Formats: sequence, structure tokens, C-alpha cells
Amino acid sequence: MAKKKIQRKIFVLDTSVILHDHNSINNFDEHDVAIPITVLEELDNFKKGNDTKNFEAREFIRFLDKLSGVSTLTEWIPLEHEDKGKIKIILSSDLNSKEATDVFGDYKADHKILNAALSLKETEKDAIVVMVTKDINLRLKAKSLNLFAEDYQSGKITDVSKATSGANTIKEIDSEEIQKMYKQGFTENIDILGEAKSINEYYILKNGKSSSLGYYNCKTDRIERVEKEYVYGIKPRNAEQAFAVHALMNEEVKLVTLQGVAGTGKTLLALASAIEQKSKYNQIILARPIVPLSNKDIGYLPGDAKEKIGPYMQPLFDNLTFIKSHFKETEKKYKALEEMIQKDKMIITPLAFIRGRSLSNVYFIIDEAQNLTPHEVKTIITRAGEGTKIVFTGDINQIDTPYLDEHSNGMSYIIDRLKGHDLYAHVKLEKGERSELANLANELL
Repeated sequence: MAKKKIQRKIFVLDTSVILHDHNSINNFDEHDVAIPITVLEELDNFKKGNDTKNFEAREFIRFLDKLSGVSTLTEWIPLEHEDKGKIKIILSSDLNSKEATDVFGDYKADHKILNAALSLKETEKDAIVVMVTKDINLRLKAKSLNLFAEDYQSGKITDVSKATSGANTIKEIDSEEIQKMYKQGFTENIDILGEAKSINEYYILKNGKSSSLGYYNCKTDRIERVEKEYVYGIKPRNAEQAFAVHALMNEEVKLVTLQGVAGTGKTLLALASAIEQKSKYNQIILARPIVPLSNKDIGYLPGDAKEKIGPYMQPLFDNLTFIKSHFKETEKKYKALEEMIQKDKMIITPLAFIRGRSLSNVYFIIDEAQNLTPHEVKTIITRAGEGTKIVFTGDINQIDTPYLDEHSNGMSYIIDRLKGHDLYAHVKLEKGERSELANLANELL
């Protein structure tokens, strides 16, 4: 039987796609990829710096240089792999369509990129031309010009239920199983979990008014009881917080994600748990990505480097201050915290400042992880050396970067790909504990 001929497609990539994933041009199967010259011009502005987008720009430029070799990029040249398509740079002189600038007025970079795609549509009659961009507004503009447009799909998950699922409540459990949990600390009757059984998963086991918090330990193949334990003066206030502390304190679990809305205690519990285990690690690092306000770089802010990053790091310092407030200045635990800070045993820093480090025997907490790309979280995790534990905290419904959403951010990506692995645990915190007013805002506003 003759093989069905596949309709040729040409994917025109926007700058946002390259900055999201420098390897993106290899992810379009056997189809061709076109890069407008405007994209290369924009990448030139991003090649200097220590941020992830700067790294992506440099890697793509190097890759394209190696790929082209002695050839020019004004004609279609094959990509590295045999099963891939071809690539070409669309020059300004190739543009026979000015429709985007005619319609939208401004002769801005986005409109030049649209003109490149529209010109290809006119000249490559045998192909379907598709604009690929992380910019929602650019996709809408493309569609308004009768041009196919889509988001960059690689690394994007279709089902976010794993990220949004909380603890499993197992009802109608025999009272004897509940009693076993309290008397011996576990039950070997894992059949009570049914299809809900999953590695390192947490459960609320119930029988009438009796209940017990449980955790499925795949190494012992039993459900073990989870207790609400204090961590450096902080006690869990609900079942989900107890589960979070258990995962954070579990030495067998090397990677943890805590997902939940503001005020659920994600960062506080992660920091308190890390400090509780300070003797087991050489250093505690609490970091967060800096997301500039109004799309302006941090360099626009007044002051020196410390003054520029201060407002971004303040929420992390607030959590540390809250932990310290549980002790008097004369107490041993208070003094231990002060000593850790003075000797850099615990540091609070922008994520970009620790880029390139090898993280050995470190308790590493990354706050606001929903603002990271899948490539960024992979880069962070691959930096982990022996004895390191990594914790990502965030809320996938509160993303501050323009080119990410609940399906494409790095935190959702981790949860989707790693849930069910014995080195990984995920907990969703649902109940706000900051204040009644904060809870009201989360529920009704």
C-alpha cells in the first residue's frame, strides 16, 4: 500500500519561541522552518547577559552558524537529522507582502515577522504556512490576516489535573485499618487505595468520624502514618501542610513541588523545613526568578544591585523574619539563624545569581517556580549534585511572564513528567492560612 503523502508545512518562528527553547527548530518533525531576518536582529539584542533568555539566544546563534557551515541561509538547507525538514532565513528583500504594516500601521518588528510569513504564503503555494509564537497578541494578529497561527507546543502539557490535584480522600475504610495506623504507624493493606495508589502520594483515610493521614511508601510497600510535626517553630495547620512537611523532611525524596494559592504556606514550610535540617546540608539557598514589572529590565530601577533586587526578594525575607519571630533573641535557635546568615550557610538570592553553579549537598528552594520555562527547571535540576534536595514552590494560576501559561510553565511540566517517581513528591496546598481576609480574597475575588 502506497504511503500517504504528508502535506508540506512551513513553520515561521517568532523570537519568543527561540528565547523559550533554542532547540525549537528541531521539533517540527519533517516540516520546514523559516526564520525572518527580524528575528535574528532581535536575538542580537539578547545575546549578552546572564539570564536564561540570553543563554537561549547565544545557543541558537551558535547552532545556526554550525548548521549553515559554508552554505548560505538564503536558500532552503537541510536540518541536522535526516528525518527533519529544511530551514531558511527570510530576508527583508524577500518580502513581497506589506499587508501587516498596511493593516496595523506601525512598521514594528512583529509586523515585519508577519509580512515574512505572508510572503511565504504567496510564494510557497504547495505548503501550509503556520506562524508559531508564544505571543498571544501576535497569534491574534496573524489570524486576523488569514494566516494560520499557533503556540509552540513542545514541553506543553494538555492535562493540568496532576498539578491541580490535592490529597486523595479514601472513604469507607475499615475501622481496623484506622486503628492500625495509630497503633503501629502503618498498614500493609494497600488494596484500600485502589486505583488511587501512586508512589509518594498522600491520603486522608476515613471511617466515619475517625481519620488518619497516610503516605504510600513504595519502598516498604505500605501506607505509613503522617503526623503534624513542628519544623523550627512552625506547626502545620491542616492536612495538606502536614503532607508538605513530610515530603520536605523525607530524605528519600530529592525533588518536591508545592503548588497552591497565596497564603497557603508553601514558601514558609519549605524554608522552616530546610532550617530544621540545617545540619544535614552545607548550605540552604532560597531563590526566585526576577520578573521585571511593565516589561522593563531591572536595570531601569534606581540604586545599586542590592537596592534593585531588594523589592523582589522581600517576600522571602518576610518568611525568614516570621520564623525568627517565634524565638527570643537570647534563644539558641534564634542565634543559630543569625549565624547561618552571617556565614552564608543560608542565602536569599535572585535565581540568575546562582546560574552555572554546581549544587552539591544543598537544600535549594525555588520560589515562584510557575514563572520558569520547562528548559529552565530542567537546567536547575540537572545542576543537582550528591546530597542535594530541590524544592519548587508556586501557583500555576498566577503566572507573571507573558509567554507562559498553566500548560507551558516549568512547574506544570515537572509535575506532569515526574509524578509517580520514587525520588519525587508533589503536594497541593488548598487551604489558605494567612488570614480570614486573605482567604476571602482567594475565594471570592
